[in-house]
Amino acid sequence: MLQTPTRHLHFIDNEPTAAENGESIPVVDPSDGTVFAQIARGSAHDIERAVGAARRAFDGAWGRQTALERGRVLQRWSDLIEAQREELAVLEARDTGKPITQARADATALARYLEFYGGAADKFHGETLPYQSGYTVLTIREPHGVTGHIIPWNYPMQIFGRSVGAALAVGNACVVKPAEDACLSLLRAAELAVEAGLPAGALNIVTGFGPEAGAALSAHPGIDHISFTGSPLTGKLVAQAAAVHHCPVTLELGGKSPQIVFADADLDAALPVLTNAIIQNCGQTCSAGSRVLIERSLYGALLERLAERFGALRAGPAMADLELGPLISDKQRTRVRDFLAKAESGGIRTVAQGSIVGEAPSQGFYLPATLLADVPTDHLVAQEEVFGPVLAAIPFDDEDEAVRIANGTPYGLVAGIWTRDGGRQLRMARRVRAGQVFVNNYGAGGGVELPFGGFKHSGYGREKGFEALYGFTALKTIAIRHG
Repeated sequence: MLQTPTRHLHFIDNEPTAAENGESIPVVDPSDGTVFAQIARGSAHDIERAVGAARRAFDGAWGRQTALERGRVLQRWSDLIEAQREELAVLEARDTGKPITQARADATALARYLEFYGGAADKFHGETLPYQSGYTVLTIREPHGVTGHIIPWNYPMQIFGRSVGAALAVGNACVVKPAEDACLSLLRAAELAVEAGLPAGALNIVTGFGPEAGAALSAHPGIDHISFTGSPLTGKLVAQAAAVHHCPVTLELGGKSPQIVFADADLDAALPVLTNAIIQNCGQTCSAGSRVLIERSLYGALLERLAERFGALRAGPAMADLELGPLISDKQRTRVRDFLAKAESGGIRTVAQGSIVGEAPSQGFYLPATLLADVPTDHLVAQEEVFGPVLAAIPFDDEDEAVRIANGTPYGLVAGIWTRDGGRQLRMARRVRAGQVFVNNYGAGGGVELPFGGFKHSGYGREKGFEALYGFTALKTIAIRHG
């Protein structure tokens, strides 16, 4: 007997709230293709209600709280998230298809973001500036007001934490539009925020489609700042809509991140990292190490070792907890397959593929991990974000060529450099155009404390760490003449 899908509503003014149009969107489990829930289909009317609730909170109870009080709310919320980690992880795994271990790590990361920003709330301040005699000049940091947050489907909890956590810490009230493909963990996290003592209206979540609810949020004149993570094309539309009202925007728009491996690299340390950086979340990661640039003298030997690893990678259901889960949707799987077809038609060699385990449901959205070799630097799989478990291997001869290839895409988000040569480490780190550069590691374990953002088509502005607090505030200068 089929179970009736669970119905999830918007979260507005600390209450579950039905969509004004009464419509809903089916939620599909990527592991088996079944519909297991329904979410509200938000409209401009629902966004209007959420913005109104946020404005009342900012002008009222939330706006009057001290930094110390805000920090304590976030700390209590962090504790509740950690206590409910398994529940949140199961929601995330079923919603996105990611292996349960990765979903647990995301829940832990959300708790850590809230802990970090809760602790930072009363330690973020302005300065006193030396000026002319008879003046005292100081600066203060003030929240923008009502901030909009458009969250993608690949890491809902993590990106919610780094964006909303920072915005709330400095006193903004938030309206969140998560991706329609994955929002259940955020709706549950919002319920826990109420338990933590977050006042009504400080956090509001409207679910729905991007062209409807997302577009309405981007264009709303009552939004004072927007944080968007997603594709460059959608990011451009968000920025254009916000510009009409002179609303500042932080954009994180993906990448085509290189890992550059020199002949003197510690391969035993590099190999698992090179592999994990492209298969985590089935390659659906903005900072995925999707290109491996290998010094030519090492190229054949490293390809052989990578091929051995890729051949052993297994894809299966989220709860099977294998190396890969399914892709988020059939649409996304078709997109990745199209990239692979173009690689094949272009004569690009497939060195190795993983497998899909026999118990994986045929209706799931599975795709094996794939290693491609000798990829031309101007080919689509070397230039565009595939957003799947596809690693493009490219040889280089010297540092200059490695830099040209690394910087030779429209993106500039993350880079990895593998070498024992200290001078080369510094030279390459400075020359590679990326917002984060990791030497002899990749990702630094997530690094809540580490500012994150990109150059070029990877966007602008920075999230994570203390730097995010600057983005979610405006600087005010006060000059007092006292003689």
